[in-house]
Amino acid sequence: MSKEKEMIERNIELSAEFSRYVFEHPEIEEKISIETEVILLPEFDNELREFNLQLGKSIENEGGKVIYISIKEIRPKAYSRIEKIELESIG
Repeated sequence: MSKEKEMIERNIELSAEFSRYVFEHPEIEEKISIETEVILLPEFDNELREFNLQLGKSIENEGGKVIYISIKEIRPKAYSRIEKIELESIG
């Protein structure tokens, strides 16, 4: 897998997490202009942070508006929020 594709995949995952965060904290969305590109800067992933910083600078150099959002921490992946199940055969 190319490095750029890997960065894109990591950004997709991080963007999904950020969307969930904004859903739970709608006051954040009110502070972000619709014309602004959101650039996520994860402090726990230096490689992705540098990739995104360069992307943001490129957008700015082309005249675009950018807001940088530093993400300080992220919780470990949880695949499901279900805590307990019971299997039952019907029929």
